[in-house]
Parts: sequence; C-alpha cells; structure tokens
Amino acid sequence: MFVCNNLIVISDVVPTRLNVWLMIFTSCWVSYMLRVNMSLNLIAMVPSPSKNVSHRSHCGPQDDVVVNKSIHNADIAEIREAPRQVSGDAIFDWSTEQQAMILGAYFWSYIITSLVGGTTAERWGPKYVVLISTVASAVLTALAPVAARLDYVALIVTRFLLGFAGGFIYPALHSLVARWAPPAEKGKFVSAMMGGTLGTVLTWSLTGPLLEKYGWTYAFYVPAAITLVWCAFWWYLVADTPAEHPRISEQERKYILDALGDRVKNSKGLPPFKSILMSLPFLAMTVLHYGNMWGLYFVMTVGPKFVSSVLGFELSAAGIISALPYLARLIFATIFGAIGDCILSKKLMTTTTIRKFFCLFSHILPGVLLILLVYTGCSTALSVTMITMSMGMNGAATLTNLQNHQDLAPNYAGTLYGIANFVGSTAGFITPMITAYFTRNGNTFDHWRPVFFVGASVYILSAVFFILFGTGNIQPWNFVDNEKHSDKNMQNEHKEMSEITIKNDQNRNDEQSKDASLSVSS
Repeated sequence: MFVCNNLIVISDVVPTRLNVWLMIFTSCWVSYMLRVNMSLNLIAMVPSPSKNVSHRSHCGPQDDVVVNKSIHNADIAEIREAPRQVSGDAIFDWSTEQQAMILGAYFWSYIITSLVGGTTAERWGPKYVVLISTVASAVLTALAPVAARLDYVALIVTRFLLGFAGGFIYPALHSLVARWAPPAEKGKFVSAMMGGTLGTVLTWSLTGPLLEKYGWTYAFYVPAAITLVWCAFWWYLVADTPAEHPRISEQERKYILDALGDRVKNSKGLPPFKSILMSLPFLAMTVLHYGNMWGLYFVMTVGPKFVSSVLGFELSAAGIISALPYLARLIFATIFGAIGDCILSKKLMTTTTIRKFFCLFSHILPGVLLILLVYTGCSTALSVTMITMSMGMNGAATLTNLQNHQDLAPNYAGTLYGIANFVGSTAGFITPMITAYFTRNGNTFDHWRPVFFVGASVYILSAVFFILFGTGNIQPWNFVDNEKHSDKNMQNEHKEMSEITIKNDQNRNDEQSKDASLSVSS
C-alpha cells in the first residue's frame, strides 16, 4: 500500500506532459542512434590497411595560434585506424562506392516518407505511427548483420527500409507536440526535437567500446535492443491527446485542453493541400526551414572538411571537439526555448514578433559567423569556436522555423513540417556539390571563400524573406474541416426543416380535404 501511495503521489507531482516531453526527446535520440551507427560500424566491417597517408594543408602547424601537437604529430592513418577486430568477426572488401551506397540508401526513402509522415500521424494518431516505425527500425537494425553476410546489396535494401520507417518519425512527433503543448510551453516542447543531437554524440561513445570489445555485430544488436525497450516505455507513457491519456490528472488535462482551445482536433480527412501550397506564410516558413537545413548540412559537412583540408586539423580525430557544435546546439536550443516561452507568457512580444526577432539568432548570426570563419586565418582555436557558435546559435531555430508550422496550422503541423523537411533535405545533396565545384582546383582560403559566402547567403536571405512575408498567426485553412462540417450540419438541418415543413403541409391538406368531404356529406 505504501508503494502504491508513493506511485500515486509521484504521478501527481510529475506532470504527464513532462513524461511526453522526455519521450519525444528520447524518440529523436533513438532515431538518430539507429541512423548514424552505420557510419562508424563500417570502419570495423571494412577495415582500411594501415599505411602512411600524406596530408597537406594550406596552413602548417607553425601557423596555429593554439597547436594540438598530438594531432599534428600523429600519423593520419593511425588516427583513422579501424577499431581492433574481434576474433570471428567477418570483414568485407567493399569499395568506397559500395560503402557510400550503403550509407546513402537511408536517405533515398527517408525524404519520401517524411513528406507523408505528418498526414499519416494526423489521420491515425502519432503514438502508433512513431511506435510502429521505431519497432520496424529496431528489427531492421538487428537484421543488418545477417544482410551484410548475404551481400552488400542486401544491406543496402535494409538501410533503404530503415530510412523508409525513419521518415515517419519526426513529422509524427511534430503532430504530437501540436496536441500536447500549451502555447506558453511550445518552445520547451519543440526543444525536445534536439534529442537527435545528443543521440549522435552518445552513439559514437557507445559504438566505439562495443566495436572494440564485442565486434561490429553487437554494435547493431545493442542499439536494436535498447530501442525495443524504449518502445515499451513509449507505448505505456504516451497517448495521442491529453483527453485519451489514462493516467493524466483531471487538472492537467483541463489546463492543456483549455489552453489549446479549438486550435487542434483529431482529423480523419486529408489536409487542405491547395490552401497550404498557395499560402504565402507557409512558403515563408518553408524558405526559412530550407535555410536552416542548408546551414546545418553546411556546418556538419563543409565545416570539418574546411578545418581539415585548409587548416590541417583533423576535427573528427578529437572526440570532444567534434561533439562541441552538436552539444552547443542542444544547450542553446533549450535556453532559447525557455526564453521564448517566458516572453510569450508575459506578453512582451507577439508570436509573430518572436518568430521574426529570433531569426537574428537562428539564421543571421550563424551566417555572419560562417563569413568570419574564412577570415580567421590559420587558427584552429578560432575556427572551432566559429563552427561551434554558428551551430549553437542555430539552436534558436526552436523559436523560428521549427515552431512556426505549429503557429500556422496546429491541426496540420505534421503535414507542414513533412513538406518543409522534404524540401529542406535536398540541401544535403546540393551543399557537397557546391563545395566540390569551388574547391576543385585547390584548398586555399581563396578557393573556400566563395563556398562560405554561398552558405552564409542562403542562411541570411532565407531569414530576410521570412521577416518580410512570414507570420505567427493561425491560418484560416487550419479550420477548413470544421467549416465543412458546420456547413454540412447546416445543410442537414435545412433539409430536416424542409422535410418537416412539407410533412406538416401535407397533413394540413389532408385535414382540409377531410373537413371538406364531411361538409359535403352533411
């Protein structure tokens, strides 16, 4: 009885929406864990022979303000050496192109299901869309060793299906946020989407020891097992709406539903795609999201390459340094989310003003930092600081593009995010092409300067476009189904009234005919 009473007290003290926040955060964590573990596992599956690799850069060690001697003096091949092979583990002789196809197969299908993931969640509920997608992802991850031993093509198919399942998750989570987050707490809820950032860092930390001690097969099995355990918690702790949650207090349920009002409803119909695609505020949000995705892909891919090939500093070789930009983004996202909620709750700014003002931090300042990065000279410390601060400031996206679709149409937040994410994901293909074009003849500051100017321009111009045409106001087409339903009800009422009127007229005529016949017979 004492234990039961304690559980009851705990459930009353800890808000249910905090549990939902934690599950959203860990959902992103788990999703990224299954997405990125292959990049490290491949090093053990296809070990490179140890050999000396010449590494020339624009800057020599003597030019650095702060010199990391352990990096500069080490043999690059030693840094990139595959984890020690465990006896009995299979190794493969796959070419670089085959490995690239294995890694890229995830994204071939990811952007497609990301497009429809929001609509699916709005129609059938985000809880089970996320649950089914995550269970499928765990099973596919556990099957990866079997597929690898069959053939690399089988592994490509496994990764393709993994991306297919993973594409549903983020749009569905945004749909869940729309149903659970009171307007005054939306910034904190959206910051939970940064769980993938921590997932990336922790996956690298987890996978390394597993590869060293147990072999690459366990680097698939352990994340898959963790994910299945997580799925049990998700099933128990999460519901599609506060009204459907079996353990939420009546007070908290009433608070959330009253705060949301009539903004959100369970929809079984299709979103108003024509109204969405013709909406200028939605276009502005999509442009802003594209700029954000461009900046993220740019910093994640081009930034380390610049520091490596121009400055001669292997960023990925210094574990904590490679994690700094991701951790900075997670920390700043949480801080900015809390600041935005505080401003909104105290009514210091309107929602539209908040969205536009914080574009200064989420897009414009990161763009400026990218420009400054190319003028830092041969200073490793300054370059890493610029990359870290650029990614960190982008954490303010929790108050701009990552939240604006919630403002425009909470009923269709998942759909809006899915469309914007589909468009934004194309930046992952374009940024490496632009980098390759400008650096095809060398890796000097002069070659790289246009690359950073383009990246910064997309960041900044997307923010300017949103400031001019964006809004934080809810759009009329958010209620299109309600209006249709009301019109249909009115038509039914008119029809029923007409039928009653006709029936009354017929009865009156019958009575008059009856009276007339009685008079004649008299």
